Amino acid sequence: MREEIIWNDLTQEDFIEENENKDKKDRIKRIICVILGICIGVFLTGAVVSQRAMEVDARISKIQGSLSKEVFRFHVLADSDSDEAQRVKLKVRDCVLEYMKQTMPGNEDIVSASQTKKWAKEHLRQIEDIAEEVIRDEGYSYRAKAEVSVCYFPDKRYGDITFPQGYYEALRIKLGKAKGHNWWCVLYPNLCFTSSTCAVVDEEGKEELKEILTDEEYEMITAATDFKIKSFFFGEGTDDERK
Repeated sequence: MREEIIWNDLTQEDFIEENENKDKKDRIKRIICVILGICIGVFLTGAVVSQRAMEVDARISKIQGSLSKEVFRFHVLADSDSDEAQRVKLKVRDCVLEYMKQTMPGNEDIVSASQTKKWAKEHLRQIEDIAEEVIRDEGYSYRAKAEVSVCYFPDKRYGDITFPQGYYEALRIKLGKAKGHNWWCVLYPNLCFTSSTCAVVDEEGKEELKEILTDEEYEMITAATDFKIKSFFFGEGTDDERK
């Protein structure tokens, strides 16, 4: 009888231990499942976010490509980064812009980027002569080269207007080795003439941009950050929004 009681006690202890081990294994399994679920969730979320970001970048790139056909930029590259070379660059800028103001037809005659490009191509020699005259007056002998070409531009901010990075056609003036910091603005629409430094776009310039750009293009350059966020969450919008 005593042996039977001892055996029953041992059996009960084994049963309790077995249940505890089973509960422990079940907890470990649940923890592993939770961890795996989190990992899978993070992976899927990351994949979705990455895919969405790629779609937004592709959309912005597409709009930038369209925008680049609507504007024509102006680019001056200094001979070097020395203070003197940078000063010469700005004098060349001022003299060339003054020449353009006096010579380029008014807004009623030039109503597209292509017409501005045509005018620039027809006046490259005169622009080079003006630039080289400034260089000589400043006591230097390096040459100037004017050309209309496709150039890569980083993001450029003019006050509350931001032109996205990408390739644009531009009137480019290379001074000497053209190894110094450069300066640029937008020739069409004529944002180069909105202020002495071309650092901001005034209300008249914004109205010109509104007239030549689509609503989507104008939204992108006036609210770049908001545009990216909106594109990320809402995509390209409805057909009514794009009209």
